[in-house]
Amino acid sequence: MEERNNFPLWLLVIVLSVVVCSGVCPFDRGVWWVEITSVLIGLVGLILTYKMFRFSNMAYLIVSLWLVMHSIGAKYSFELVPFDYVTNFFGFERNHYDRLAHFVVGMNAYGFAEFVLRKGYVKNKIIAAIGGVLFIMAIGNAWELIEWLYAEIDGGKVGAAFLGSQGDIWDAQKDMLCDTLGAIVASLLFLCIYNKKTP
Repeated sequence: MEERNNFPLWLLVIVLSVVVCSGVCPFDRGVWWVEITSVLIGLVGLILTYKMFRFSNMAYLIVSLWLVMHSIGAKYSFELVPFDYVTNFFGFERNHYDRLAHFVVGMNAYGFAEFVLRKGYVKNKIIAAIGGVLFIMAIGNAWELIEWLYAEIDGGKVGAAFLGSQGDIWDAQKDMLCDTLGAIVASLLFLCIYNKKTP
């Protein structure tokens, strides 16, 4: 008899708790709705596909970390997340919580590599890992375009908060770099530790 793996269920409970808490008195309800939408889409997708394809515990841990960080960003708006201890410690002039969140987004290359390898779309771990990096680069690029278009269409403070550039003209490029660096780290992790038999 196969032992039940409750780890994804516990992660789901944690993520749902953070999502609910993030909706209590957010900085701006409009910003919260715009930001939390991607979290809800991700959650629903993972729940609906759970019985069809179960990722490893590591992949679920990484995606849960992203969902939690994005929910926190939705509550405060990314530029206002209480991250002062890091900002002050390193002497930064801006809040880099969003950059850390982009790095974590990039780490979802692990799950992509796992998916294409286990589904047999590729036969080689290295090709799967490279595919994960390329996939994240494409998603990161698309996300920056979505942010820009939404900010243009909205034209107000919700759009500006969603864009979250904090006055940095290179914000989109730096965000994409953080996505890519996270993807590279996750792909290296995948190459080192992934085993098809590991839950």
